Amino acid sequence: MTALEHFPNLVAMFFARAAQRGDAPFLWTKTGGQWTAISWAEAARQVAALATGLKAAGLKPGNRVMLVSENRPEWCISDLAIMAAGCVTVPTYITNTERDHQHIIENSGACAIIVSTAKLAKTLLPAVLKSNEAHIVIGMEDMRVPAGAVTYHDWHRLIADHATDPATIAAAATFRREELACIIYTSGTGGAPRGVMQHHGAILQNVAGCLAIIAEDFGWGDEVFLSFLPLSHAYEHTGGQFLPIGLGGQIFYAEGLEKLASNIEEVGPTIMVVVPRLFEVLRTRIVKAIEKKGGLGARLLERALDLGARQYHGRLRWTDRPAMLAVNTLFKPKVATRFGGRLKAMVSGGAPLNPEIGLFFHSVGLTVLQGYGQTEAAPVISCNRPRAGIRMDTVGPPMKDAEVRIAEDGEILVRGELVMHGYWRNEAETQRVLRDGWLHTGDVGVIDEAGRIKITDRKKDIIISDKGDNIAPQKVEGMLTLQPEIVQAMITGDRRPYVVAVIVPDPEWVQEWCAANGDVCRFDKLAENSEFRTALGQAVERVNKDLSVIERVRRFILADAPFTIENAQLTPSLKIRRHVLREVYGERLDGLYKA
Repeated sequence: MTALEHFPNLVAMFFARAAQRGDAPFLWTKTGGQWTAISWAEAARQVAALATGLKAAGLKPGNRVMLVSENRPEWCISDLAIMAAGCVTVPTYITNTERDHQHIIENSGACAIIVSTAKLAKTLLPAVLKSNEAHIVIGMEDMRVPAGAVTYHDWHRLIADHATDPATIAAAATFRREELACIIYTSGTGGAPRGVMQHHGAILQNVAGCLAIIAEDFGWGDEVFLSFLPLSHAYEHTGGQFLPIGLGGQIFYAEGLEKLASNIEEVGPTIMVVVPRLFEVLRTRIVKAIEKKGGLGARLLERALDLGARQYHGRLRWTDRPAMLAVNTLFKPKVATRFGGRLKAMVSGGAPLNPEIGLFFHSVGLTVLQGYGQTEAAPVISCNRPRAGIRMDTVGPPMKDAEVRIAEDGEILVRGELVMHGYWRNEAETQRVLRDGWLHTGDVGVIDEAGRIKITDRKKDIIISDKGDNIAPQKVEGMLTLQPEIVQAMITGDRRPYVVAVIVPDPEWVQEWCAANGDVCRFDKLAENSEFRTALGQAVERVNKDLSVIERVRRFILADAPFTIENAQLTPSLKIRRHVLREVYGERLDGLYKA
């Protein structure tokens, strides 16, 4: 196969691949220190049985079913079974609060909930009990549910009691590409999450476009994916689940971010779906590990970065050949081993990737493909690819069958089957972003001479100074977080004379500074330490040297704590929630203009 067949829906694609792959391994999880697999045939059996069980529990076509679970084989099986039953999946983040769950239950009108653990049920069940529509709860693991309040089913028992021939369910999956597959709620960078209606054809077009890149630029083989980004996010849902299904590949479910590095070495993924924040973390770990050992490795890293930059800019000399040979034979294979040894590409999406980060991975021998997308486009709109020439400051050409143009005000517009049909129960917002068949992305950009899209910023995030100058915050924030002293930053300055920032110091750097300066590492005290602030100020000034006058950060405050998902200052896909940070630090930031 070199192209994706024209499937009528996602369920048909899955059952077709399961029939082709049979007893080959499909879904992997680690238990008791050992990786164990569910085969394609077994997964198909479980999907068919669960779909039958959902119907027996009273679910009708079109019913919404909420799915609350960490990444695991049961997530994939549940998602496919919901769709195979003719219902609509409503994935939600496991970090959601009771209030978040209540909003999504009420907004989506979900009548059933599939939840993985008793721990997750503690936050979920109070929201379920307040709902007038959610009356069925299905648990993957043992949990206590108030008797009589809802009808409870055991996930495994539903499968065991409703064994069904997969061919029967596959034959019954006759819904069309334009029919609703799932409602994915945006992660809420600017307010309450909105339910994006993704139809089967939107995700299928995404899969076909991604598959074409793999087949044409790398060669389509036995593909292995390591799933660790939340499956409730459109990026992982499409790229980490349905793309592997379309490829007939294998999915390994990571044990968690803290074990991700070791899982990568063990699994040896061929494709990794990654967000920029993880690239930043991996870069820091690689550099610190090599520099700590020192010696030849540290010298080779320095040489690799120098040669990589010159190669990228087309400035390599013939005299560089011996050094390049040394880097290629002595250094890059060791880096490749840390990533499992067979990695074709890491695909970056979900937020802008700083070009310097991309250049770093290019220099150490790893292919990074920065892509661009939105949940409203299922979600991939474009992606860099080797045959088109990778440029780190672009997000590549549009995907196959995705039409992109730039509006007069610079906004990126998208048209094609990948575009959503609208926001669930939100006609006003639907009409605002969908006009004349075009998705108005809210992103600003240009298309270069090679047809690659270059994002300049989010339309709504652009800072406009009191003199009318436009400032792209993500560029400045990305440069700040490249400094070893700074781990997170947010800048602001709308309608103001200059830019100011909230800065989160890097914890490891803080420890090193305290040790070197004989100070007690109490953050509340360090914030008042003039020498500590001076050291951070020096990092800011290094960045300012590479910025225009209007972009420079003139003053800053220190954050009270890191931006996290738990304090609602990060989305589950690790993007900063500007409106939340402005609420927390607004008064202090305003004070920077008064002193």
